[in-house]
Amino acid sequence: MILIGGFRNSFFIYFSNLTTYKSKLYVMEVLETGKYYHIYNRGINSCDLFIEEDNFSHFLNLYEKYIHPIADTFAWVLMPNHFHFLVRIKDNICYKYSNADRSDDAVRFDQIKWETKNLSASKGSDSVKIPKPHLHFSHLFNSYTRYINKRNKRHGSLFERPFKRKLIDNEKYFQQLVLYIHNNPIHHGFCEHPIEYGWSSYITCISNKLTKLKRNRTVEWFEDLENFKQMHKKAVEVMQIEEWLGI
Repeated sequence: MILIGGFRNSFFIYFSNLTTYKSKLYVMEVLETGKYYHIYNRGINSCDLFIEEDNFSHFLNLYEKYIHPIADTFAWVLMPNHFHFLVRIKDNICYKYSNADRSDDAVRFDQIKWETKNLSASKGSDSVKIPKPHLHFSHLFNSYTRYINKRNKRHGSLFERPFKRKLIDNEKYFQQLVLYIHNNPIHHGFCEHPIEYGWSSYITCISNKLTKLKRNRTVEWFEDLENFKQMHKKAVEVMQIEEWLGI
């Protein structure tokens, strides 16, 4: 009886500790409005997310549809089996359209229902619907998963869950994080300089083409464009940054 009781007590202690561990493991940052975050995710079991060239473009189109309405983007990179984004969750916004607009054109409504507007410009603020940022990311991942599954005749999950997010609460980290994101292709052996890799925001940052990327603000973290380019030639402390980001 003593052995059984001892075993039973040990089991309950083990189970309690395991539950506490799992609770800590799955506690994720809440996406608060007005805050900056590093967003990261990868393929389940490290599988490739982007198999063909046009997969990258399709993901970015979905990103514009679901994420641009609720977040400003400052840097990004898409790697074959993972991605990084530096974003700021927009504040003081609400959805531009309501369910009442669905009756006019249900098909079009499904395309535009994610769009947002400034809350102060909304009439009857008591009845407006405020976006939940984490749901927009879920819609992005689910929509892209359906696309990949259908295209490649696969089924099941594509992304790891939950996606990782890290609050960036000090501007001194922004510069290092942008460098880390843009140098990711170099770290993984795809190129020798960020300009050689087409699926990151580096080329957009040094160009004048129209973009929804907050390019000017990103470059300002480096003082000017010339310093931005020079800093991207230097080595990045990848291991230290990834440890800090928890990836």
